Amino acid sequence: MDIIISSIAFFSITAFVYFRVGYANIGNSYRLWFQEGYWVNYNIVEAGAWLAKAAVILPGLIWQKEIWQLHVITLFTSGLLIWVSERKLLPTMVAFNTLWIGLSSVVIVRNLI
Repeated sequence: MDIIISSIAFFSITAFVYFRVGYANIGNSYRLWFQEGYWVNYNIVEAGAWLAKAAVILPGLIWQKEIWQLHVITLFTSGLLIWVSERKLLPTMVAFNTLWIGLSSVVIVRNLI
């Protein structure tokens, strides 16, 4: 039952937001992944950082399992993301990744000591 309700919420909210933004705008945004010149250093690091964070978060949400070793990767990618993203140096991104560095540090130390 949880999966059904979660799926309905996910699809309803996503459909509403995509409708408000415009499906053409959303499609154009996703198409950027396939354009030459998109995959430059900061976008590659950003994609890697998001994948690493998803690898940390999803097992906990789905199976209530923490793979603490993945925090070593997120520690590295969060720092690297702040460093290489001079072009997109938004305060929310800097703050989020700074907090993630702290989170990863706590989890790593907790599991090693």
